[in-house]
Amino acid sequence: MTTEHIKIIGGGLAGCEAAWQAAQLGCKVHLYEMKPHKFSPAHHSSSLAELVCSNSLRSNAVTSAVGLLKEEMRQLGSLLIKVADETAVPAGQALAVNREEFAAKITEVIEQHPLIEIIHEEQTELDASSETLTILATGPLTSEAMADSLAEITGRERLAFYDAIAPIISFESLDMDIIYSKSRWQDGPGDYLNCPMDKDQYLAFIDALGNADTVPLKEFEEAKYFEGCLPIEVMRARGEDTLRYGPMKPVGLRNPRTGLDPYAAVQLRMENREGTLYNLVGFQTKLTYPEQKRIFRMIPGMENVDFIRLGSIHRNTFVCAPALLQTSLQLKDAPNIYLAGQLSGVEGYVESTAMGLLAGLNAARKLIGKPAIQPPPETALGALINHLTESDPENFQPSNVNFGLFPAWEKKVPKKLRGEKRKEISLAALAVWREQLA
Repeated sequence: MTTEHIKIIGGGLAGCEAAWQAAQLGCKVHLYEMKPHKFSPAHHSSSLAELVCSNSLRSNAVTSAVGLLKEEMRQLGSLLIKVADETAVPAGQALAVNREEFAAKITEVIEQHPLIEIIHEEQTELDASSETLTILATGPLTSEAMADSLAEITGRERLAFYDAIAPIISFESLDMDIIYSKSRWQDGPGDYLNCPMDKDQYLAFIDALGNADTVPLKEFEEAKYFEGCLPIEVMRARGEDTLRYGPMKPVGLRNPRTGLDPYAAVQLRMENREGTLYNLVGFQTKLTYPEQKRIFRMIPGMENVDFIRLGSIHRNTFVCAPALLQTSLQLKDAPNIYLAGQLSGVEGYVESTAMGLLAGLNAARKLIGKPAIQPPPETALGALINHLTESDPENFQPSNVNFGLFPAWEKKVPKKLRGEKRKEISLAALAVWREQLA
């Protein structure tokens, strides 16, 4: 490469982790951060790596998916996980931090690194023709100007500004004595699972929906919903039958067990190739998490369902990763540009930092003439990369790390042993992979 440094745009979690990883491999880094000259609507501190919502990095148990991800990052030398451990506050099994100490320490380490130069100015555009390797890590509140620049490279139809996420559930927790397989109007079993409701069940469901607690919009969010992607509680407010003519439409879904048409039906669509996860079709929502669990368990066949991810709608700029990203996190059509953090299509502090780690490593390896790396699919890191690059582009949504993203079990494993087994398999695969990289 003829470029002398790596350019990183954004001094949040992903940008700082990427800068650290690249510098640790001996590469010069120019880290661009617009604070303190300009702040996003969610940021208030002039420090790098500011935590804007919760101070929790979620479970620290290595038998959980996010705990396993953190352990993999520790073993790969993550700066942010190291500092999180050092600034932790009591939080049971979770890793929570003193957010001011956390950000201050990250800022100090990045400022003092001899190969990292922090440049406090806003960047508003990308140059796809530049030879300078660039990591874009501007986060979910990427500015309109930068989003426009990214859209020119990727195509605006592949860039989203609001998450509209439907809940994801575990197939094993469904009651298949009630639920049946059928695609609309087709004979025989179909690709969708259907939860049938009679009239009383439907009326009770929409009554609970209409009286449920919702998550209020943040100050910088607007109630801008697409008509084709409305929250279910908004549809409910439009009338008693709105949902029956929308995502709960029963037409063409006759129950093969009873020979009757349901009054309404909730459809579940396969989320992964293995069929271990399903999402509730059209059930994007701003209900609070407790309300989602309470009300969605009123759906026939879902009384004891395990939620892998709950639904949400919030401001979040992200790309259609399966259509745009290589496994190295480079853009397919502009390989000198890497995406990291939530912009790449993940959710959560830890996941965003993890993508910064991988983007930083891969950009640095390209600069020094080494091949890109891809974590083994058995690892949490590999599962996230697989989600970003192998999901169906038509239905892609950002995701937290969860065991449903991991490869399917070759043999059935009892539920209480799965976390421990995932840990064993993942860390063993990571160890072999690290030896190969050395």
